[in-house]
Amino acid sequence: MKSRDTLKINDKGHLEIGGCDAVELAREYGTPLYVMDEAYIRKVCRAFRTVIAGYPDARICFASKAFSCKAIYRIVEEEGLGADVVSGCELYTALEGGMSADRIYFHGNNKSRRELEEAVAAGVHAVVLDSFYEIGLLNEIAAAAGKKQRVLVRVNPGIDAHTHHFIQTTRVDSKFGFSVADGTAAEVIRTVSGLSGLDFAGLHCHIGSQIFELKPFELAVEKMTDFIARLAAEGITVRELNLGGGYGVTYTDEDKPLEPQRYVEAIVARLKECVRGKSIAAPTLVLEPGRSIVGEAGVTLYTVGAVKDIKNVKKYISVDGGMFDNPRYALYQAKYEAVAASRMNDKPVCTVTVAGKCCESGDMLVVDAKLPEMNSGDILAVLTTGAYNYSMASHYNRNAVPPVVLVNGGRSAYMVRPESYEKICELDDCPPWLRRA
Repeated sequence: MKSRDTLKINDKGHLEIGGCDAVELAREYGTPLYVMDEAYIRKVCRAFRTVIAGYPDARICFASKAFSCKAIYRIVEEEGLGADVVSGCELYTALEGGMSADRIYFHGNNKSRRELEEAVAAGVHAVVLDSFYEIGLLNEIAAAAGKKQRVLVRVNPGIDAHTHHFIQTTRVDSKFGFSVADGTAAEVIRTVSGLSGLDFAGLHCHIGSQIFELKPFELAVEKMTDFIARLAAEGITVRELNLGGGYGVTYTDEDKPLEPQRYVEAIVARLKECVRGKSIAAPTLVLEPGRSIVGEAGVTLYTVGAVKDIKNVKKYISVDGGMFDNPRYALYQAKYEAVAASRMNDKPVCTVTVAGKCCESGDMLVVDAKLPEMNSGDILAVLTTGAYNYSMASHYNRNAVPPVVLVNGGRSAYMVRPESYEKICELDDCPPWLRRA
């Protein structure tokens, strides 16, 4: 386990998160339970802000897709961050959480008319254009509202970031962005620059997720500034350069990410060099970390139920959660570390597979986990579940999405309250011909 001041073993031999005993949290709030470490979230936000201050004009925006609820926007807004959103409800949640609209970027490769109308009405800082379809649509909406909407154009610089192909976003064959290489990106920017309802402000790219090396980010800076220089030669000014996020975090001991701020340091240094070397105006730098802010801040607690030992084959430890609270193993065999939260000082003596309770053979949470002998009723913790777990959770098998509890300095309280059977069924209805008298 990658321990820190707010993630450690306490004197009871239990896992402690944000000064709170994990076993006591499980007892008070039930399991499965997402737990988020507020102090760690704020620490990472501040590290990013400190590093980016070394660039003349820069901002950090939290990538909402990693984890979206009102309280997280309140936290990152207090730490001086903006946000990027990818749906109408993410925008609504950010605004409800206190995020200023002028600090929000609206992303997405297929935004609906309603979402674009909501973005314009709210006054978001920028809409990031990612399809031909939305260019004319947004221009029409902005003109009808009597506004000139600031936009960035998402481009694909063609960088292979060596991650799982589902989370690579700038391969030539990608649903995201306009290609720089084939001239499409430049064509789109010329079109956008000539529309009365749109204000072309700059470029956006995102090269992928869970990247451990600095080189892909440095290469992105080089390619994007080359493109900026080409546009400048045509008289087109790029005022903002948004380089997305994608900084890696630790899921298991196999992962060797750098400290989050190291990625930003490398980007800032290379951008300064490129601006000088290519004699271009320094654009405002925007970065959008998500996983690196909340990923390691999250821990999911489960209660062990059935233990199934198939002699000479495999031992399964079943818990009261599963792919409905964490689908990432089922989606792309994501790896996690599990620990015995209620018996942290016991030595691991067996290799087990942690299985979920869903009616799917692929419903696994951790494969080949090294754990003490686990018994029914023990509390199990899966680490680094703060990003994409709650966001991707579902009601599969009509299971409730677990609540989220925020911990800090020994205090705990809900960020997201628990669901009841009634709440899950609240939107169900029966057509008139099925209703009983």
